[in-house]
Amino acid sequence: MKKLHFIVIIASVFMLQACVHKIVTVPAKIAYKTTKGVVKGTVAVGKAIIPGDSDDDENDDKKSKK
Repeated sequence: MKKLHFIVIIASVFMLQACVHKIVTVPAKIAYKTTKGVVKGTVAVGKAIIPGDSDDDENDDKKSKK
């Protein structure tokens, strides 16, 4: 009977370990994806606002050569 209790305790420890792993990693993944989206949006806004981008210089050179 003691052997059965030991097996049940060991099995429940492994099951709870998987739950704790899920509880810890899911919020971390959500925070990572949210932060990644915010950074991409900030970079896009920065590129749109800041004048004198290198792509503009290349386009001006092509126009002046024609």
